[in-house]
Amino acid sequence: MALVQLSGIVIPPPAGADTTSVEGLRASLHLFEPRHFLFPFLAHSLGTLAGAALATLLAPLRSPGPAWAVGILFLAGGIATAFMLPAPAWFIALDLLLAYLPAAWLGHRLLARKA
Repeated sequence: MALVQLSGIVIPPPAGADTTSVEGLRASLHLFEPRHFLFPFLAHSLGTLAGAALATLLAPLRSPGPAWAVGILFLAGGIATAFMLPAPAWFIALDLLLAYLPAAWLGHRLLARKA
């Protein structure tokens, strides 16, 4: 969430966009440019990566199951968000395909011990 909050400072929302509520965001998403989707993508992928890495650290024998569970749960949240906010199709596809399961895999790989 910190990355999403930071995004408005680094890349200000378009003029006339109301980002203070879900309804306002939904109504003004058509004003957003591709650059406005960078931080949400980073938040989704880095949040999944951190969660999967932590799950790997806490897993017995650093098994991949908990990391994949984190990735699947985050993916479910991404799918739900895709239905709630009418983002561009290219962003939804990019987000669902590259932000969750690949980040879970990487989070596990970074902290899994070689047997």
